[in-house]
Amino acid sequence: MIGSREHAPVTPSIKAMVETPSGKDVPYENFPVGSWLLPAHLRPHIAIFYAFARAADDIADNPDLGPEEKIRRLDGFESALLGRGGDDAAYGKARAMGASLSETGVTSRHCVDLLAAFKQDATKHRYHSWGDLIAYCALSAAPVGRFLLDLHGGSKLGYGPSDALCMALQIINHLQDCQDDFRTLDRVYLPMDWMTAAGARPEDLSATSTPTGLRHVIDWTLGGVDALLRDADNLPGALRSRRLAMESAVIIHIARALTGRLYSSDPLAARVELTKPKFLWCGLTGSLRGGFSGWL
Repeated sequence: MIGSREHAPVTPSIKAMVETPSGKDVPYENFPVGSWLLPAHLRPHIAIFYAFARAADDIADNPDLGPEEKIRRLDGFESALLGRGGDDAAYGKARAMGASLSETGVTSRHCVDLLAAFKQDATKHRYHSWGDLIAYCALSAAPVGRFLLDLHGGSKLGYGPSDALCMALQIINHLQDCQDDFRTLDRVYLPMDWMTAAGARPEDLSATSTPTGLRHVIDWTLGGVDALLRDADNLPGALRSRRLAMESAVIIHIARALTGRLYSSDPLAARVELTKPKFLWCGLTGSLRGGFSGWL
């Protein structure tokens, strides 16, 4: 589909020659993005950040692009973000992100780290250990929370609890999509040393139900998620923004509910998700907890 446009004239449609929309949007995501809980005057900046990250991530996840082409396009995003990309309409979301950062005073480091993770996705498809996977999540997930913290005035505990939450969310998403990631992109976001220890193989991810060895690896990985979420529990009470505290508490509740579902369900048989009533319950209880977290 991209190839059919390679010889198109330079018009506004050139955007499609750089961006490769996946069709994923806010309703697809597990966790609220710029919800009504957050301050209204900051929501446009969060929407710009989300659009930037989504567009760049879709390039990295496009199975029809080769690694070199993905990196070329992501390099273009970085140049435009940092004000070095000229006026190419194809990189409008990156330029909008740069303008937003200038207006809010938030560092560009978080966006650059995200792009580094997406470039890594273009070439690295296996992770040797839990530490190797966490190092990837430190680039692919932690910058999202750091951006939101900076935008909302920060945390009394620094970035640590936020990093833990964002990395937990990333790994939960990897487990939900483990089969599709392997089949479509040949990516395995599970520690390969644990796979070897359990007698599991990447090819097991194509099965219609989870083999015993792979189930052990998923459970070990969920144990790592549990540890991260324990660290994240300190986040709502440390935030300077009451609204962000409410949002983060909601997300922690959703993450714990999804982790429980992943323990009890088979992610190869069907994508593991929360029911709408459970999602709404997490939103209600989480927002109440976050709203009172500063007083507890």
